[in-house]
Amino acid sequence: MTPQEKVEHWLDIAEYDLETAVAMQSSGRYLYTVFTCQQALEKLLKAIHIQQKGEEAPRTHNLLHLFRLLNLPQRMDYLQTMTSLNTYYLEGRYPAYKQKLSQLLDKKSAQTFLDETKEIFQWLKSQLPLNRP
Repeated sequence: MTPQEKVEHWLDIAEYDLETAVAMQSSGRYLYTVFTCQQALEKLLKAIHIQQKGEEAPRTHNLLHLFRLLNLPQRMDYLQTMTSLNTYYLEGRYPAYKQKLSQLLDKKSAQTFLDETKEIFQWLKSQLPLNRP
């Protein structure tokens, strides 16, 4: 794949993950809403990394690390959301933590994460000079 094809690939799966987060929210699976929010941003950050650096993104799930590698304005409000999403991704992968994390989420809090993720997603996507809607 060319670098541009890789960018398109990462963007496609990032958009799919964001759609999945919406579906999880609608079905009341709030931990997975937040989990797939994290995944959507991770994949979009990796697309931007490839576009900016011309190389594969590091194999990490840490949104803050990926964000800080990029030539993007530092948005403190977005960094805070990414910090929270990291927690739900990293700890949410382990059964011992799933129940604890699930108890912290309800419809309203998961919707807040989803809304914030959509905002960050659109802002990040605007940083990609692509001819896509």
